[in-house]
Amino acid sequence: MSTETPHTANFLRTIVQEDLKGGKRETIVTRFPPEPNGYLHIGHAKSICLNFGLAKEFGGRCHLRFDDTNPVKEETEYVESIKESVRWLGFSWGTHLYYASEYFEQLYQWAEHLILQGKAYVDDLTAEEIRAHRGTLTEAGKESPWRNRSPEENLDLFRRMRAGEFPDGAKVLRAKIDMASPNMNLRDPVMYRIIHASHPHVGDAWRIYPMYDYAHGQSDAIEGITHSICTLEFEAHKPLYEWFLDNLPVPHRPRQYEFARLNLTYAVMSKRKLLQLVKDGDVSGWDDPRMPTIMGIRRRGYTPEAVRNFCETIGVGRSDSWIDMSILEESVRQDLNERAPRVMAVLRPLRLVIENYPEGEAEELTIPYHPQKPELGSRQVPFCGELFIERDDFAEIPPKGFKRLSPGEEIRLRGAYIVKCVGVEKDAEGTVTAVRCTYDPETRSGLPGSERKVKGVIHWVSARHAVAAEVRLYDRLFTDPNPSGDDWKEHLNPASVEIVRDCRLEPSLAASQAEDRFQFERQGYFCADLKDSRPRAPVFNRTVTLRDSWTKK
Repeated sequence: MSTETPHTANFLRTIVQEDLKGGKRETIVTRFPPEPNGYLHIGHAKSICLNFGLAKEFGGRCHLRFDDTNPVKEETEYVESIKESVRWLGFSWGTHLYYASEYFEQLYQWAEHLILQGKAYVDDLTAEEIRAHRGTLTEAGKESPWRNRSPEENLDLFRRMRAGEFPDGAKVLRAKIDMASPNMNLRDPVMYRIIHASHPHVGDAWRIYPMYDYAHGQSDAIEGITHSICTLEFEAHKPLYEWFLDNLPVPHRPRQYEFARLNLTYAVMSKRKLLQLVKDGDVSGWDDPRMPTIMGIRRRGYTPEAVRNFCETIGVGRSDSWIDMSILEESVRQDLNERAPRVMAVLRPLRLVIENYPEGEAEELTIPYHPQKPELGSRQVPFCGELFIERDDFAEIPPKGFKRLSPGEEIRLRGAYIVKCVGVEKDAEGTVTAVRCTYDPETRSGLPGSERKVKGVIHWVSARHAVAAEVRLYDRLFTDPNPSGDDWKEHLNPASVEIVRDCRLEPSLAASQAEDRFQFERQGYFCADLKDSRPRAPVFNRTVTLRDSWTKK
């Protein structure tokens, strides 16, 4: 059964439809252009689903292109994680994997073209001086004293920059546009800077590297991109995007469109902040299940279907807004409710002894994996005279409305029998160490006696057959819906993970493979950890609780 969500508001879908219908474009070609300086997060997932989704829907193609123009911040690890994230979400770039660095020679030749046209110049100002010369939103910028060098001098200096003759920061190449423009991005933007660093993809071939604003549009043109889709913060860069296309002999004219980025509550979407969490040891890595990275939510147990449905549900618009974390969590619940087998797991075990159960005997109970989905099948669950139940499912002095086990009361064991508490065992400190019960053999599920009504149902596992496991109870990483400002880390949730060891699981879970997902009855949805879980030594991560526990908070 498909759990994909029907189409919701997406103005870009309408644009593509009209372009194809009106003959403006014969084929749609989009691209997803990440910078390999960190792991992708849930905000990137929206862009991935948008670019790859539109291309797939309208019979076009989507390119994966790495914007690898800054060798200082880029790593091969990030490149591989980005590829894996796109694949995991269910998309393929086919043969269309590209790197901006593959176009460095062409970009360089076009830069010389601008120099010869008198539209670019080598500047000796420092980065700080360039910022000071840019002016403000209300005051025009000041021209550099080197702005009017001749094309011949600029070309000579630019070629010497490429040859590695000058140190980092000594010179830059700037486009000559308009220092009085009301758009700050048009005030002679930097096109190239000197960086003496080896590049992960092209090695030591270059000592100058293009800026994103210069490389981006020309890379789109080289690849024949029709719809260059980016987030709203690039809207002010659009005139510069078009200026380069207007002034260079590019083989194709792409068009830029902007949409609102994903702002998710109780999370941070800044790569800088995510990197700080990793470096400061606040999380175990980029793929920590509390992180909003795609690899993090994957490890936590989210499904690609749930993420795609979430991205489709929130729609694509032009106005910035905040999406509550509960919407993402509910998308995961809905998806896992359809696909996750129900099993029994006791996280904080309390021994339950059935006094009248035949000593030394055991039986196999057939219990379905899903009460509404017989196609998921069933499993055999062993039952014997000594079980484990959740410690919270017993109260010696029950509070009002308590519908679980207490002295003198009856309860049904899920898929098994009705039992009655007849006593307890305690240690020297008075802590209950075991609950003693009797059972009614006529009340096994499926027998006529099973129709007898009792006040509640609890889950259990056989003490003799249970599998020991570690369970990690993950929650939101932040307690504040918008952790911002200089003190953003003060809002880290101290209860974002609780590691519970010596849990007891039903034996069907012993052979669980990494990323196997289940609903632990009455507990939540869980996933076998991608890195640490092993057959017969499982480690499970809580993906999401059965119900939203944050709304009341």
